[in-house]
Amino acid sequence: MTTESGSPRYIRLQIELIAEIVDEKALQAAALEQVQNDEYLEDDERAEAIEAINLDPSGAVAHFIDPVALVENIPGIELAEAGWETQPVDYDAEAEEWEPFEAGAED
Repeated sequence: MTTESGSPRYIRLQIELIAEIVDEKALQAAALEQVQNDEYLEDDERAEAIEAINLDPSGAVAHFIDPVALVENIPGIELAEAGWETQPVDYDAEAEEWEPFEAGAED
């Protein structure tokens, strides 16, 4: 679908971030607290989230990502769909070969 000007109506916004976990226990505790206090989670979703947080600290980070907050104050758009994931990654800030959005990389 296109807008009145003929440009595409939908856009894909890709953002890649690398975050360093400097206090795993604080991250885990904060994520568990957020999941426990989330009134919109069903019991099975809550249990699944708690398991993911306890299994891998990268799973804890996902509970703080809010794609709605990225676009909610931009006039003229509404969030149609969002997906995100967190995963551990080997990262070396000094390495020249590190390039965000490498050719063929899809999220």
